[in-house]
Amino acid sequence: MVAVSDRLPASGGRDGGFFMSGAIAMVLVIFAGFSIQLAMGRSSFSAPLMVHAHAVVFMGWVVIFLLQTFLGTTGRVGLHRPLGWLATVWVLAMLVLGCLVTVSMVQRGQVPFFFRPLQFLVFDPMTLFAFAGLTAAAVILRRRTDWHRRLHFSAMAWLLGPGFGRLLPSPMLAPYAWEATMVACLLFPLAGVIADLRRDGRAHPAWGWGIAVMIGSVVVTEAITFSPVGDSLYRAVTAGTPGAAIAPLAFPAPPSGPPSGPPAS
Repeated sequence: MVAVSDRLPASGGRDGGFFMSGAIAMVLVIFAGFSIQLAMGRSSFSAPLMVHAHAVVFMGWVVIFLLQTFLGTTGRVGLHRPLGWLATVWVLAMLVLGCLVTVSMVQRGQVPFFFRPLQFLVFDPMTLFAFAGLTAAAVILRRRTDWHRRLHFSAMAWLLGPGFGRLLPSPMLAPYAWEATMVACLLFPLAGVIADLRRDGRAHPAWGWGIAVMIGSVVVTEAITFSPVGDSLYRAVTAGTPGAAIAPLAFPAPPSGPPSGPPAS
């Protein structure tokens, strides 16, 4: 995330504690989700190199977000600013690798069995685009600290789907496993709304924009998934690959053995 206002006090403002605590909670969601899958033998290290690169880049963002929140909250703008510009470049790598891994999984027919292949093809990139949009808005409004930190917080919350998806009983939530994870992600900006109401008596409008972008990305995802546009997109992406043999809206069969492919991104 990019620099906060030079006027940011060393304490991070009256709401600094909320953002620091929230950032730690987000990291714990990611760590717990992936750790549980690893401990249960459901994650594989035999995935292609691109998947490992994807994991490194996305986990790197988690570290950057936590560090930037700490620097901003403690008023260390001198360190926060240059790391912020690195973070903007990092987001581009996340977009590229996220989309490439999604397409690769769909083409190989390795979409998690509790997701519709076409929906997976759409919602992964759409989530990233929403994240990038909120992050870009936070960068543009970097000198308005109140907007900057809330938009970044909302953007990070929208990336928690893979963490929540591994914590929730996703197979039992089909056919709404993805929607359930997105609802869980909304808990963080909603907590921000509650924190503002308790502290200031009103919710900052940045939360409204963040939540609107989140919900909007879900609506667009569903609209594309269940439309002829989505079907055409799926056919074009999977043409000539094993994924072409899988019905776009049919749930794949559950695995009968240990995981052999990369986990969902």
